[in-house]
Amino acid sequence: MLTSDKTALFQRLPSTDSLLKEPAIRSLVEREGREVVTESIRSVLANLRREIAAGTVCENKAGDNSLDLAIGGIAVAIERTLWQSLSHSLVQVINATGVILHTNLGRAPLGRDAIEHLAATASGYSNLEFNCESGERGKRDVHVDRLFNKLLEQGVERDGTSDSPVQAKRGSAVSTIVVNNNAAAVLLALNTLAEGGEVIASRGELVEIGGSFRIPDVMQKSNATLREVGTTNRTRVSDYERAINDRTRLLLRVHRSNFEITGFTEQPSLGELTELAKRRNIPLLEDLGSGALFDLRSVGINGEPGVIDSLRIGVDVVCYSGDKLLGGPQAGLISGRADLVSRMRSNSLFRALRVDKLTYSALEATLLSYVKHDHDAIPILRMMRMSKADIAGRARAVIEEVNKVQQKLQTPSKLGGLNLEIRDGESLIGGGAAPSALLPTSLISVSHGEVSADVLNKRLRNHDRRIVARVEDGRVLLDLRTVFPEQDANLVDALASLS
Repeated sequence: MLTSDKTALFQRLPSTDSLLKEPAIRSLVEREGREVVTESIRSVLANLRREIAAGTVCENKAGDNSLDLAIGGIAVAIERTLWQSLSHSLVQVINATGVILHTNLGRAPLGRDAIEHLAATASGYSNLEFNCESGERGKRDVHVDRLFNKLLEQGVERDGTSDSPVQAKRGSAVSTIVVNNNAAAVLLALNTLAEGGEVIASRGELVEIGGSFRIPDVMQKSNATLREVGTTNRTRVSDYERAINDRTRLLLRVHRSNFEITGFTEQPSLGELTELAKRRNIPLLEDLGSGALFDLRSVGINGEPGVIDSLRIGVDVVCYSGDKLLGGPQAGLISGRADLVSRMRSNSLFRALRVDKLTYSALEATLLSYVKHDHDAIPILRMMRMSKADIAGRARAVIEEVNKVQQKLQTPSKLGGLNLEIRDGESLIGGGAAPSALLPTSLISVSHGEVSADVLNKRLRNHDRRIVARVEDGRVLLDLRTVFPEQDANLVDALASLS
């Protein structure tokens, strides 16, 4: 119930029409248009009415007249509201967390070649489904399938010197199709190869990943029946063999990409599963998740299987992501026996899940970097290859520049003020990839004698360049492994503003 005092305050608020006649507001209308400015005015006035009703905007006999202050600054509030409504919500941030594949921050950033090819494709027409040589309709798959063939078949066709338990002589060529993410890839593969039948999977691999995506749920959506074997911690190849019956359509292996089971455990090797699949003439599908095309052992990451490793051993079909260890755009990739992949391409579900020209263009440019062995052109691979010493050198340079800025501003760090130090730490791969893999790094530790770490962290997030860091032990920690070198200057400005 409103009091007479609040009613009087409501009556003092200017009308929308009167505000539109104000010189400052008229200039906004001329630049941005009457409709959006009017909407901003109404939003500001509605907010003031809520504050009056709540008692946060008022006037009293002691001279505290917050309503006059609010009305005096109404033009500024309208302009600020207008810019907020017209600005992008999706903006670039600086990832200083040290998590290379940070799902909340968009996972793998694209390389320069991919961005340029994407822009060229997006800004005009393209031969997405047009064969320029014949003048007839073409297939969008060809732009990347040729590159996957080059990368995967060359890796699979070894001369028998492989350490793999099975040196598979594949019965058909490798083919690849692209859908919008790995969940879609698994759904399409299961629906195509096992609809109406059973899929055998280990209980220890029935994982849930981000967004409550669960293997049993996607199995149900694919119209295939899940047959669980083994236990959470121990499953043998004999468990799979005993479960095979006349309704079995597929054997499924799911990579435990975002967790580990240790201790009293057992899991059949891929070699054992491929031998069983070949002997019983049942396809083996592997949900690999991250899908590396790069030898991670070269950067000290062991035990994380790659796509070529699985195909070389003899897995029939592999599903994996485009924006994780591959380092490209979000996509779900299905690589394997050409005859099985062809069946998926003919599935009507494929059209519903296919990707557009922008994904194909970014993916094609990323794959070309692999073909050329230009791994530093792929940002996540470049980040993984960074040495701790190089990161420490950049960290020292950032701290020195912050001190120089403070001296120029005559605000040197005083006792109890901003404190920047270098300390040892570890970077993470992230994105559900290599959960136990840690890369040694050097961190910038930020603390302040008068301001908490949480407040410092919030100030960095709200800086013009939106710097995302992590907080541990009462300190803000910045890992330059995931900060592009050209962003170091922005980091200096942000840190200097914390003094």
